This record gives sequence, structure tokens and C-alpha cells, in this order.
Amino acid sequence: MKKTVLTIGVALATTVAMAQKEITTEMLQDFRNSYQPTAAEKALDNAVAANDLKVLALSAESNIQFDTNFSDKVESKGITNQKSSGRCWLFSALNVLRADMIAKYNLGAFTFSQNYCFFYDQLEKSNLFLQAIIDNGKKPIDDRQVEWLLKNPIGDGGTFCGAVDIISKYGLVPSDVMPETYAANSTSTYSTLLKTKLREYALTLRQLIAQGKSDKQVQAEKKQMLTTIYKMLVRSFGQPPQKFTYTLRDKNNKVISTKEYTPQSFYAEYVGKDLKGTYLMFMNDPSRPMYKTYEIDMDRHSYDGMNWVFLNVPMEDIKQMAIASIKDSTAMYMSCDVGKCNDSKRGYSDPDIYNYGDIFGIDFPMTKAERISTFASASTHAMTLMAVDLDENGKSKKWMVENSWGPTSGHNGYIIMSDNWFNEYLFRLVVEKKYVPEKLAELSKQKPTLLPAWDPLFSMEN
Repeated sequence: MKKTVLTIGVALATTVAMAQKEITTEMLQDFRNSYQPTAAEKALDNAVAANDLKVLALSAESNIQFDTNFSDKVESKGITNQKSSGRCWLFSALNVLRADMIAKYNLGAFTFSQNYCFFYDQLEKSNLFLQAIIDNGKKPIDDRQVEWLLKNPIGDGGTFCGAVDIISKYGLVPSDVMPETYAANSTSTYSTLLKTKLREYALTLRQLIAQGKSDKQVQAEKKQMLTTIYKMLVRSFGQPPQKFTYTLRDKNNKVISTKEYTPQSFYAEYVGKDLKGTYLMFMNDPSRPMYKTYEIDMDRHSYDGMNWVFLNVPMEDIKQMAIASIKDSTAMYMSCDVGKCNDSKRGYSDPDIYNYGDIFGIDFPMTKAERISTFASASTHAMTLMAVDLDENGKSKKWMVENSWGPTSGHNGYIIMSDNWFNEYLFRLVVEKKYVPEKLAELSKQKPTLLPAWDPLFSMEN
């Protein structure tokens, strides 16, 4: 009898414990009783249910026409448009390079071919994925590294270091030598098909490894796979030129030169920089120690390329370098969490632009560090940083970037960012070494801490 009573007691205790973890009828009633709206709150309920939250939350103060004057600005000509693709990283990197070329040769709205670079980006990423599958071929399929690879076989997003690797290896061509195609402008269907094919190939390679095939046999199979992928790329983007004749004209249509080029010779003549030796990459991640270098595994575009390696620095250092670069008429690659606190119609970003807290009567208090560590905020989009507005003491008030969403997007193709927004949502900045203080240049030489591919900082900006 005692044993039965004890058993019943344990069961009751277990039921009570479970009731504390799940939503019970009583708990639900408490929720209902807790909300007794006033007439004003009922009106707000109706408004929220029937309208876009951004419209209701837009701050009246921010809706006043914002100042578009900038004390320092890098001149550029022609807003580019990545359309329905994730190639912002490539557009931003090429916009940095073309700004220099436009200024040097007094050009009009000149652009490099994004399509040309993207072709080789997709070929290199395909090889990176397949070789990574081979390198991890003896691990179980539910190993975290293998699982991550199969979830992320390829994409059209990327980073500046990927652009550097592609351009350094394959050179550049003008946009009218290899124009955009429909697939380049709208990558969704093509990308889905390529991902499917790569995952299929991954299973085949793993089977060959499991069967004990030699590395030579596995590599031969990989080459055949890449041959098929190359055909898919040609069908989607066209055959990249090996040689071309091109006439360069200035903004007045005066001929500067007419020559036959290879993509590599065109790059050498009109860019002429050792990109890998010219730039340093910085991050502002307050969730990690400052003045330390980090490397993100697999955050690259080619097997023989470089991962994203950066020095983590406070925003004050980032701003100092950015101001020095802009004052010397040199644009920069930057990336940020573009969708946060951004009025996309007007092209204005500020942390206080939307009063969501006022609508719901709650706060959203997470810091930048907390947003990063919980995946609530990340580097999602790359743009070209090209203007800053300084006060009489040289302190930054606002910034402007050249975007790649076309001239009708935002503020005539640009986005203006308040200094507070810059603090909260800028993540990456790439700066020419000549604008980097000696102390930071030396710290950049530290051996980096390797972070896994699934780290919150991994980001292929699109």
C-alpha cells in the first residue's frame, strides 16, 4: 500500500513539474486577463492589424527632410544594379576599382563586367565545395563540417577577399565585352539547379571514397563534374573572352586607346594594383576582444584562395581610417546589416527611425555584441563607402554609400547613414594600407584565431 501511494505521489509531482513547463489552460487564461486594452489601445490594435508596421512606426522627427550635404566625398559616375542577385560583394569591389579608373582617365560611367568575374566565381566555388567534400570524405555524413558543406554548397553572395582572388587570377574586362545575362541578373533558378547538382556530386564522391578509390581516380571524377558545371555556366552567363579588342574613351567620347587585351593585361594596365598586397580588412565585433586577428574557415571563394582574415577594432579606429581614405578621394568596400532601421524608399538609416517599441509598449535593448552572438544581426550586404560629413571639430555626423540596387533605389541610388547607425550596424571595412595607422598595420600581422564556418561572423554578403 505504501508503495502504491509513493508511486501516485511521484506521478503527481511529475505532472505538476510538466505543468510548469508547458502552456496550461490556467496560464492561457492569465495571459488573456493580463491584456485589458483601453480605447486608445484598441484603436492601436486595429491600426497595427491593418497597416505596415514600418508606416506606423516611422518617427515623425526622422520624416523631416534629412540633410544631403557632405563635407567630403569621392566622386563616381553611374549607379550599378545587381538586380535579383546576391552579387553585392562583387559590385562593391568593382565599384571601388572603377572609381579610381574613372578619376585617372577622366571617364564617363565606366563599369567592369560583373558577369565575367561571376562566371569564374561560380566555377571556383564549385571546385572549393567538391574538394572540401573530398577532404572530409571519410567523416560521417552527420559530421558538423560535412553537414555545413551540404547545407551551403554554393551561393551568389561573397566577400571582398573572394573578389580579390577572382580578379587577381582571371583579370577584368569592360562590361560591354561580357554583358549581363538574364541568369546573372536573376540567379534564383540557376543557383537552385547548381546546388542540386553539387549535392548529387558530393554523394558520388563520398561513395568513391568509401569504396577505397585512389585520390587520382577521385580527382579525375571531380574534373568530369567540373566540366559539366562549366557547361552550365556557359549556358547561363556566356563564354568568357580570352582576348578582346577594346577602345577606351573619356567622358567627352575622345579615344584614349584602342588595343587587343587579355583580361589579365587589361587588369594590369588599368588597375595595376597587387590587390592582395594593397588592402587590409577590419571588423567591428564587440562580442570578441579588440585588436585581435581572426580568420573564418571556408569564408572564401576558391580552394587556393584566402579566407576572410581581419583585425577586430573599435568603431573609432574604423572611422579614422574611413575619413582618411575619403579625404584622399579613395572609396572603400564596406558591409553592414543594411535592412535594420533603414527607410529604403528615401535611402536613410538611423537607429531611431522606427519607434517599434512605442507601438508594442516594450523595449528592444540588445547591444551590438548581443545581436551578433544570437544571430540577430550580421553583415548582410556590401556597398561602396564614399562620403562623410564632418562637423567643425572633424567628428563624423553621417556617412553615404554608393549602392548597387539601381538609380531609383534609396536616395538616387545612395544610402545616407547617421553616425549612430554606423556604430550599430557597420561590420566590415576594407582599407588601403596607406590609410591604416602603423599600430593597426602591425597588429594585423598577428597569427589569426581560426573560427569555424558556422560562426555567427561567417557571411557571404549579398
